Amino acid sequence: MADTVMKQPMVKQEPKHPPVLLPHVLREPLQGFVDFIREQGVVSLAVGLVLGVASKSVVDSLVNNIFNPIIGVLIGGENLSNKAICLKSEAGKCVSSLGYGHVLSDFLSFLIVAALVYFAVKGLKLDRLEKKKAAQVEEAAK
Repeated sequence: MADTVMKQPMVKQEPKHPPVLLPHVLREPLQGFVDFIREQGVVSLAVGLVLGVASKSVVDSLVNNIFNPIIGVLIGGENLSNKAICLKSEAGKCVSSLGYGHVLSDFLSFLIVAALVYFAVKGLKLDRLEKKKAAQVEEAAK
C-alpha cells in the first residue's frame, strides 16, 4: 500500500541576516545603515555610477573634439580650450595666464551631463507615473 504524504504549502521566508556585532552605542545608527545597504538597490546605484562616469568621458570627448573647435572658430581663433588672458609676459612670452577656455569647456561638459541626467530621471519618473496611472485605471475598471 502506497504511503500518502501530505505536502504543506511552501511559504516564502525572507532570509535573516545575522545582526551586525557592534557596541551598543553604535548599534542603532549603524544597524539602520546596514539594513539600508541590504534592502535598497546598492548594486543598482553602483551600476548607475559606472554608467555616469562612462557617459562623462564620452561627453568630455564630444566637447573637446567637436564643440571646442567650432566655438573657437566662431569667436575668432583656435580651439576654445586654448583661450586665455595673459597676466604677465616676459620677453614676449606669456608667463602667467588665466585659462578661461578650459573653464568654459568644463562648464559646457557639466551642462551636457546635467541635461542627460535630468532627462534620464524625468523619463524614468514619467514611465513610473504612466504605469501607476494605468494600474489605477485598471483597478477602477474592476
